[in-house]
Amino acid sequence: MPVRLPSGPWTEAHLPTLPADDNGWEIVDGGLHVSPPQDDGHRELVDTIVGLLGSAAPPSWRPLSPVGLRAGDSFVRPDVAVLRPGAPPEADWVDPSDVALVVEVETPHSRRIDRCLKPGLYADAGVESYWRIERTGHGPVAHLYTRASAGHYDLHRSVAPGRLVTAELPYAVQLAPAAW
Repeated sequence: MPVRLPSGPWTEAHLPTLPADDNGWEIVDGGLHVSPPQDDGHRELVDTIVGLLGSAAPPSWRPLSPVGLRAGDSFVRPDVAVLRPGAPPEADWVDPSDVALVVEVETPHSRRIDRCLKPGLYADAGVESYWRIERTGHGPVAHLYTRASAGHYDLHRSVAPGRLVTAELPYAVQLAPAAW
C-alpha cells in the first residue's frame, strides 16, 4: 500500500494511515522515520527482556512490546516499555507519565537512533529510566541510564556478558546478559 504524503508535518492523525507491516514506522518532530523489519535474533532478545522484566515485576507493573509512546510531537515505538500501575490497560499509544522504563535493542540500522535521538526524546518526555542493549560479538551488553534532574540521561552502569547485577529502576531485576 503506498503511503500518502501529507502537505505538512506528520501528526498523530496520520498514524492510522501507515501500513500495518513489519517495518518500524515512527514520527519524530513531524518527520516520518521508517526502519526495516527486525531480525529473529532481535525479536528473541526483546521477548527475553520482556519475560525478565515481567517475572520480576511487582503487582500492576506491565512490561510491554510493542507499544507506542507519545513524546511531544513525536510518536515512537521503543522495543520494550514498562508501564506503571494505573496505566490504561488497552492502549496503542501511551503517555510518557505512564512509562517508567524504555528499552531499545540496537541493530545496525538503529544504532545511531538508539544512542543519539531516542534517549533525548525519552528524557525530554520525562521517562525515568532508559536501557540500551548493545548486541556485540561477545554477547549483549546492557547500558542502564537514569534521568538526571537537568532532563537528560546519565549512564548509571553497563553490564557486560559474564556479569550479574541487580538493576534498581524501575524495580529490582537481576540482569545477566550472558543468559540472554
